This record gives sequence, C-alpha cells and structure tokens, in this order.
Amino acid sequence: MKKFMDQDFLLSTDTAKWLYHEAAEHMPIIDYHCHINPQEIAEDRKFDNITQVWLGGDHYKWRQMRFGGIPEEIITGDADPREKFRAFASVLPRLIGNPMYHWSHLELRRIFGITEPLTEENADEIYDKCNEVLAHVSARELMRKFNVKAICTTDDPCDDLHWHDVIAADETMEIKVLPAFRPDKAINIEKAGFTEYIGKLSAVCGFEIRSAKDAVKALLSRIDYFAEHGCLCADHGLDYCMYEEPDPERAEAAFAAAMKGDRPEKADADAYKTLATIACAKKYTELGWVMQIHFGCLRDNNKPQFAKLGPDTGYDAVNSRSGVENVAPLLNAFQENEGLPRMILYSLNPNDNTALVTIAGCFQGDGIVGRVQHGSGWWFNDNRGGMCSQLTELANNGMLGCFVGMLTDSRSFLSYTRHEYFRRILCELIGEWVESGQYPEDKKQLTRIVEDICFHNTNAFFGFEV
Repeated sequence: MKKFMDQDFLLSTDTAKWLYHEAAEHMPIIDYHCHINPQEIAEDRKFDNITQVWLGGDHYKWRQMRFGGIPEEIITGDADPREKFRAFASVLPRLIGNPMYHWSHLELRRIFGITEPLTEENADEIYDKCNEVLAHVSARELMRKFNVKAICTTDDPCDDLHWHDVIAADETMEIKVLPAFRPDKAINIEKAGFTEYIGKLSAVCGFEIRSAKDAVKALLSRIDYFAEHGCLCADHGLDYCMYEEPDPERAEAAFAAAMKGDRPEKADADAYKTLATIACAKKYTELGWVMQIHFGCLRDNNKPQFAKLGPDTGYDAVNSRSGVENVAPLLNAFQENEGLPRMILYSLNPNDNTALVTIAGCFQGDGIVGRVQHGSGWWFNDNRGGMCSQLTELANNGMLGCFVGMLTDSRSFLSYTRHEYFRRILCELIGEWVESGQYPEDKKQLTRIVEDICFHNTNAFFGFEV
C-alpha cells in the first residue's frame, strides 16, 4: 500500500514518475486566468491567519462546508477565524475522492510543511502552525515559492488598472502581473444591472452611451486602454454560448429595451451579444491578444441565498443547455469578419468536450500552433476524472502536444498547487500510454511534450516572454 500523498502521489508507473520528477515538477508556472486581487500583490499583503488566505472568498470550500452541515454564519458570516477553520477541518475527512481533499493537503505540505491529514482533532494545532508560517510570508513570497513567472487577473472594462500600474512600476517585482479584459457586464444584456453598468461605462469613456453602436465603441476604447497597460488577453464569461445573426436593428432593439429596464427578447439579446462579441474579437485579432470564452454555467440557482450573499458564493451549477452548437457559427462569424484571434474555449459541461475539440480543429491555420484551443478542465471539471477526460479527448481528436495547460481560476495565493495536481495527472496519463506500448519510450520527445504543456506553449501562445 502506498503512503498517503507521498512523492509519487498519483504516479503509478516508472514512466510517469520520471516524467513528473525530471520534466514537470520544476517547470515555472504561468497562471493565465485567475481572480487574484492585484491590490493584494501591489501592497504585498500579509495575512493575519490561515482562514483569510484559505477560506476567504473560496466558494469551492464554502459549497463543501454546506454539504457538511456547517451553518452559514460560520461559512460566510462573522464567526471567529479559528472557528471557521475548525469547521472546514471537520468536513474535510469526508471529502474522499474530491479534489478539494488533495488540493488542501498539497497546500498544507508545500507552504506550511504539514504532512499529517487535517482533521477536527488536530485543527487547532495546524491552525497555529500555519499562522506561524504566515507571519513571515507575504503574497509575493507565496507566488515565488510556487515559481510563478506570470499571471493574468480578471478585470472589468471600467477598471482604471491603478494597481497594475503600481506593480509594473515596482522594480522589486520580477513576476509579471497583467490585466485580462472581462467585458461580461457590457455584453450580457439580459442580466440585472445592465442599465446601471452602461452609465458607469459612459462615465469612464467620457461620452454618453445611447445605443448598441455606442456600447461597442466604448468597449473598443477600453480594449485600447487595457492594451496600453500591457494586457495580452480577454476572457468572455457566458451562461450559454450564443449565436444570432448580428442584425444591427435587433441589437438596437435589445439595447433600447434593456435601457428602459425591460428584459429584451432572447433573439434580440443574442443578436446584440453576437454583434458586440464579433467586434471585440476583431479588435483582439488586431492587437494579437488571446480570447478566452467560458460558457455553460447555470448561475445563482438559490435565489434567496443569492439575495443575501451575491454572485460567486457557491450557488452555480452545470448548464445542460450550454449552447455548444453555437460555437462553430460564432467562430465562423469571427473568421468571415477577418477577426478570429487565438482562442481558448471552455465549457462547464463535460459532455461538450468532443464537440469543442472537433470545432477547434475547423479553425486552425495561418501558421499559428494550436490557434484555437480546447481549454483545461474548468471549475467542476478540474478533478482527476475531468482532467483525464479533457486531456484524452484533446489527444484523440486534436493535438495534445500544443496544449496550453492548466490555470487556477482562483482567488487564493495558495491555489498554485492545482498546477502540480494537473501535472501529476498529465504525467500519469502519458506514462500509461507509453507503458502500454501506445507511444515510444523516447525520453527526449516525452520531456519536450510535458515541458511544453506545463510552460512553454503558454508562454509562446500568449506572448508573455518570461
């Protein structure tokens, strides 16, 4: 029997072990999609306790605490930080088979040197040990411990990017911290708050947005602003992937309805969203940006809890009507408009994996390696099964060797262990193929494949130059 999470955790073959330890383990990290607050990096935040950095804003952990019967006051309320930590420790042992169990213990090992499993019985002791370490470790030091070379945060078009400017001007900060353009509030016209957001965007742009045409003009203006501040990518978050003929009249009808406080007809809303997205994609292409599209999430399902806590608090699920059938016509519209940027496509619904890989295969070209990518297992899929499924499907119907690899999609400075988790799974899968005779035991080629997926492909694809 193997020891719990030893050095060969998740690695069962000799090939997998040498691939991980000789090729993957020491590769730097580029985290090209996360939700880290750049202010915390700019100010090099020190954390008062492990609860702040571990449970603060982490809706993954909040969901599991609710499964375990923990009262909401202890999860998201004003309970004592030690009490919150104890509560999480009390549910963690029951998360057998859940990636949360592995992530949590990798974090405890890599940063705090704690190798024993966290339980309710040793929670106080581990809480104190973690706090002793945190007293001497800052946000930037956590990033350095994980060998992070670059990250992209997630930033609203109205953001002035002040904290990014502060980081860029700091000569002591060698890690690239770049903004990523996230125009969801200006594009998802059917969402509550659209009217108020357009007013805010108008103020930032310096002109009144009175039409769909004006809204697109404002977005393009803010894209230029982000480009001036070093941005290399955009990320569009959609509940479902839409495609409707981008008829300007229908887009204007949707905009007029939304600005009056009415909910636009779905077809009109989709026409507006399609039109705006095509325009953005054209601009990204001109700037050489990477465009990411995340879709397939059924959001804010528990309305009473949403009213109390707001979005991104653990009440989202997989959307069975993800709109994957609209991905191909949307990309074709980009292509016809001579504005198909390098892209990464993610669906929260794992049933879309085959469709996304094969659609991506229809839009390769222009001498760009892996121009349209199927993104890594996202959110509810960044577990062992989800990652293996995504990697296998990409290998079956695409080109695994040009894959841009893993991201954290996290708000925590401890979540870089998700890259380790991914790399172990990647090496285990490739090791299995080699040892079953499906690929030659060519160490030079295998090392190149793994190192490329872990780092080099991402660095080249986005143009980070690190």
